Amino acid sequence: MTDVCAVVLAAGEGTRLRPLTEQVPKALCPVGNVPLLDRALHRLAGLGLTGPDTVAVNACYLGDQVVAHVGDRAHLSVEPGDPLGTAGGIGNLRDWIAGRGVLVGNADAYLADPTTPPGPDIAALLAGWDGETVRLLGQPAPDPAEPGTFDGHRFVGFSLLPWRLVRDLPPTFADLVRTVWRPAEAAGALHVVPYPGTFYDTGTPADYLTANLHAAGGGNLIHPSATVTGRCHRSVVGAGARVAGEVVRAVLWPGATVRPDESLQDVIRVGADRTVGASGLLPPSSMVNGVGADARADEARRRADQ
Repeated sequence: MTDVCAVVLAAGEGTRLRPLTEQVPKALCPVGNVPLLDRALHRLAGLGLTGPDTVAVNACYLGDQVVAHVGDRAHLSVEPGDPLGTAGGIGNLRDWIAGRGVLVGNADAYLADPTTPPGPDIAALLAGWDGETVRLLGQPAPDPAEPGTFDGHRFVGFSLLPWRLVRDLPPTFADLVRTVWRPAEAAGALHVVPYPGTFYDTGTPADYLTANLHAAGGGNLIHPSATVTGRCHRSVVGAGARVAGEVVRAVLWPGATVRPDESLQDVIRVGADRTVGASGLLPPSSMVNGVGADARADEARRRADQ
């Protein structure tokens, strides 16, 4: 196989995931009590791609947190000013890439295949690659003709780029879709490799919550350092979190607390009182015993069905 390095894109602001990303970069938001960036690095390690000579991570928004978290596990590319985008971030790493093919992964991609561990689950993307074509990991779209699809597939977080298309990318703002993928598609040099597992891009609070509940596997996922004296049902409870009330299909970030008089459902709790629902931050007026308006409507429908 052609010599390949890997880049994890972790520089974005995560605007759609606000307010969760106001103080924490999206790449470090936990899914199943594991930061998304660590999930990406673990998947690359499953392919034998490890260390700063082989794996790079770019950083910009709240970049000091990303730099501190990565440490010496990967080469770090800190982008000054605003993020350079998916293509500019790769262009900024041309000297480090130095002639190799590039496996590019989005830090916010949640992938899970129940039959194959992380790394081998995307190995088909690399298998038999000629080092000349662009490959995208994809899943069939409900509507093959919907905008943003490639050969009837939605992109699911990982792509493989040849050096011939990377070497001329400038370190200026640009995205891979318009700069590399669509031109390669028009030239007949882009191929989609199907991914058989589950994918969420975690870019919105709704998808982020869904990915966490998927990681919990239909039960509770409680960090050993959490304290639970209340009740948990199908929830993810982070390190040092405290649950004295009730949580149902909820995600508690590290250090979060749920008071004895609170019942949280279908929400994300950060700290002592910040509660984020599928549509964003929930003000106190939208909460009844800690349950968001969306969850109350769902409960009303369930009762009506009964």
